[in-house]
Amino acid sequence: MKKEFQIETQWTAFPLHPETPDEGLTLEELFTGHNVDIPMMMTRLKEVAEQEGLPIGVRNKTFNSRLAQELGKWAETEHQGEKFHNAAFRSYFVDGENIAKISVLVDLAKSIGLDEKRALTILETREFKKVVDQDWLRSYEMGITAVPTFVINHQALVGAQSYDALKQFLKSNDVKERK
Repeated sequence: MKKEFQIETQWTAFPLHPETPDEGLTLEELFTGHNVDIPMMMTRLKEVAEQEGLPIGVRNKTFNSRLAQELGKWAETEHQGEKFHNAAFRSYFVDGENIAKISVLVDLAKSIGLDEKRALTILETREFKKVVDQDWLRSYEMGITAVPTFVINHQALVGAQSYDALKQFLKSNDVKERK
């Protein structure tokens, strides 16, 4: 999208199932009592990922992403936010790793060239806790209830979307194409 359109991305942390314990929950545990067709949901996610050429693994657990969000905010200050977010998504959605584990997060930081000792300190001191708290508040104030949510000019597009749907969303919000 960035190659085709004049856009700048701003990642906002969202409290997706913040009650999830560090050891994670199976998807069945997560959606107990919510009448969610998990196989259909996972099939849809896999279809969209495959249509867009994105790697995706088989996932049967969800993990708490709070610490990953905090480390991501630090990575952004180091001009490595995009790399970190991509590495975290790959770790979670492709490899099925528990991104609530400090050791996993430190390894992710190291894998993109960030200082692992500094990453560990960031996680241990929760230096970016308030920054993520502010993002969560912003998400609530904007009425965001799911991820991903793409927002332009107070218009939102919710959920995993095809490239064409995102492209149409940009065009309908008068985002200029690159020449």
